Amino acid sequence: MRKKTAEDIDVAGKRVFLRVDFNVPMDKAGSISDDSRIKACLPTIKYLMDHNARVIICSHLGRPDGKVVESLRLTPIAKRLSELLGKPVEALRQCIGPEVEDAIDRLKDGGVVLLENIRFHPEEEANDPNFAKALSQLADIFVNDAFGSSHRAHASVVGVAKYLPAVSGFLMETEIEALGGALENPKRPFAAMIGGAKVSGKLAVMENIMNKVDALLIGGGMAATFLKSMGYRVGDSMVENDRLDYVRQLMEKAKSKGPKLLLPQDSVVAAKLEAGASTKTVPVTKIPDGWTIADIGPDTILEFSTELKKCKTVVWNGPVGVFEIPEFANGTHSMIKVLADLKATTVIGGGSTTEAVVEMGLADKMSHVSTGGGASLEFLEGKVLPGVAILQDK
Repeated sequence: MRKKTAEDIDVAGKRVFLRVDFNVPMDKAGSISDDSRIKACLPTIKYLMDHNARVIICSHLGRPDGKVVESLRLTPIAKRLSELLGKPVEALRQCIGPEVEDAIDRLKDGGVVLLENIRFHPEEEANDPNFAKALSQLADIFVNDAFGSSHRAHASVVGVAKYLPAVSGFLMETEIEALGGALENPKRPFAAMIGGAKVSGKLAVMENIMNKVDALLIGGGMAATFLKSMGYRVGDSMVENDRLDYVRQLMEKAKSKGPKLLLPQDSVVAAKLEAGASTKTVPVTKIPDGWTIADIGPDTILEFSTELKKCKTVVWNGPVGVFEIPEFANGTHSMIKVLADLKATTVIGGGSTTEAVVEMGLADKMSHVSTGGGASLEFLEGKVLPGVAILQDK
């Protein structure tokens, strides 16, 4: 799936509509608490600036549901981007209209403006063709560097690309190559570690990846559904009873055709899923009534670590415990440390898994840390992302 990039098109003197995913976490004071998504797009922005494009950046922030929400304006992002680029970035108060057109007309080659939060317009998520056309009339070229939004068929992701030459940015290219390469041409042994709270959100990933990997490691809250399907009591852990038969079939498939399927052998269980709650470590065959699985236990950490250390490629999506609470973070942190030390291709599949890796300061020790939660999940499911499909092929 090789797509044209900004390097494959002449951008000099052209107005470039650059869709990015600057949906960064903000603290209560309205300051950016993690700017890694902004930094991830800097190579594309700097390339366009250095090649004398006039750069019109478009992003969303949060879920304003088609209304103007003052706390979700992009002014703090423009400020941080200005600091990172060492050049002023004007934050516009609109996405379309005369004010925006005037600002773009004043823009010099190599200059940058940031449109207002695109999701202030209900037409964005509706992929309204008139809105998409209005956005496209601001520019000559469309560059999509918003991998994290490319599973959404929105106006600024898909609609604009119908009116302008559309290519990928460098972050998008890296995401496609890293995730696609791991699935299509992995060095072996190849393991996938799948965690998170619910089985239902990961079924399609497990189905798609089952015949590609040599080992499949299951952790997180979703392990409770696997354990119950085997006849074990799981206390007050959340179980998706409507998925029990499916999970049994998945395990039977693994048993008959491979891969090696590893489930937790022991768990840290808690009286409540909150800081300061009573905890104990028990075999998964002896989870007491009234207690909830909160993390993988030390025996499981050892078994998972031993398996991962054999691997040349590892894809990980979903934490193996409730890592947001310090008492239940040991399993996830242990897995991160193992992957950070591996001489292997390690691909972290976005969302909360990425948050945990970044929080530990070990993102640079991984081969690739995805910026897309839902997008990376759908990619791992084998789905075609609309924001990728619409870009020009090499």
